[in-house]
Amino acid sequence: MVIPPVALGLLLAGLLGGCAEEPLPQRRISSSDCLLEVRLNQIEQALKRCDAVVAAFPRDPLPLNERYLLHTIANNERAACRDMARAVQLARQIPPGRLDPMLRHDLKLRQADCQAGGLAGAAAPLPAVKQLARQPR
Repeated sequence: MVIPPVALGLLLAGLLGGCAEEPLPQRRISSSDCLLEVRLNQIEQALKRCDAVVAAFPRDPLPLNERYLLHTIANNERAACRDMARAVQLARQIPPGRLDPMLRHDLKLRQADCQAGGLAGAAAPLPAVKQLARQPR
């Protein structure tokens, strides 16, 4: 029995079509994903990714703390300090034993730095972080 080439092609396409690979499962978003694979020449992409993390974890101060750093590197001091104010507000709602003590410490330092700038919560971030943002890439 001879199978015409057209029929053979259709048969093979049907057989191979059923063998298509399924896409790999996507990793679940984590609250610590904001600073995942950050490149200084791609800060806008990192900020977009971090915006999604902040949206996914609206009651967690960690993503806001990390986005503060990205805004600082991007020289957007007002946005950085707005994030810090929100992160501190969220941290106050978490009992001391349930929030990482280092995160709580970072939030206090960064909040004080924002307030020291004199712009009532929208001041300049830490001088060391600002200096990092100005380094040649």
